[in-house]
Amino acid sequence: MKAVSVFPGRRELRLVDCQEPRIETPTQVKVRMLDVGICGTDREICAFQYGTPPPGSDHLVIGHESLGQVIDVGSGVSRIKMGELVALRVRRPCMHPNCVTCRTGRQDFCYTGDFKERGIKEIHGFMTEFVVDEEPYMSRVPRELREVGVLVEPLAIAEKALLQVWEVQQRLPWACPPAPGKKPAHCHRAVVLGAGPVGLLGTMLFLENGFETFVYSRGPVTSQKALFVESVGAHYLCSETEPVEHLAERIGNIDLIYEATGASQISFELLEELGTNGVFVFTGVPGRKAPIKIDADLIMRNLVLKNQMIFGTVNAGLRAFEAAIRDLGIFMKRWPGAVRSLITGRFPIDAFRELLLGRLEGIKNVIVFDRETS
Repeated sequence: MKAVSVFPGRRELRLVDCQEPRIETPTQVKVRMLDVGICGTDREICAFQYGTPPPGSDHLVIGHESLGQVIDVGSGVSRIKMGELVALRVRRPCMHPNCVTCRTGRQDFCYTGDFKERGIKEIHGFMTEFVVDEEPYMSRVPRELREVGVLVEPLAIAEKALLQVWEVQQRLPWACPPAPGKKPAHCHRAVVLGAGPVGLLGTMLFLENGFETFVYSRGPVTSQKALFVESVGAHYLCSETEPVEHLAERIGNIDLIYEATGASQISFELLEELGTNGVFVFTGVPGRKAPIKIDADLIMRNLVLKNQMIFGTVNAGLRAFEAAIRDLGIFMKRWPGAVRSLITGRFPIDAFRELLLGRLEGIKNVIVFDRETS
């Protein structure tokens, strides 16, 4: 079978022929890949910023945004059925017996850092024709989401963030007053930093939960992403014409900032505008660059006097994946055209080099394995 692989030792990106995997334990499931999304992480791995092959291998099969179809199951598999569509989670637990998070199925909060991640760290990914994995790491995707199911993994990032926001904000009376026909966050304002797939999916999630939502990004107000934002009922603000220091004045108290760019300078500038009792969520991982200047005194003063909270979030576990599948279905009923428009390019596997090394175009590009579900 064909697989897109990086060879860090030789700094090469190649399409290689690999042996088709087989089920080896009773709890494993064999999946035929249908769609695999391309994201910034894949491109950074292909630029050799990080990415670790499995022990004993000179290459790493990349890809971690997946939608596949089950074609075989082990004798001990009980939940996943033949023919079903599935999304596969990315992180696998470390083996340290004292890591309580990994031992309880929450490896997205691993204490040791010795976890593995499919397509990223020490275990092959999904940008290939067939994958075998353990049943517990798979979530069923309804057939009506076949067209957009590959968006589950990036949406799960926002889902995990929002789950933590609700839990963190139990520290104070943060809930909005009950109101007929209103969503839970109808009295709160959220700012999404960045209009990539993670940011736009987060925008829909916050809207669905009732936040008045603003997207702050570099593109002009006539751009495809800006038009998407307005089409779903959020507000688009162009960073080229809207100075960051004026945002709070324009928006009001900013209750939640969801960072989805990996750009540290603008992120910390925006942090200065976070409102009273607000939460700032970092999801991006910036590359190693020159140090940036921040107003540390102002940030620290705001954190203390305004009771603010900052946290970072990475990867996603079962609860976030299941929420993403549920909410993707809700989005398709509320904004079907908008959700479909997030996938702006579908390409055969032979186009991998331009997608991973060339200029990034569109919103979400997907490698499609030329097979139809039965």
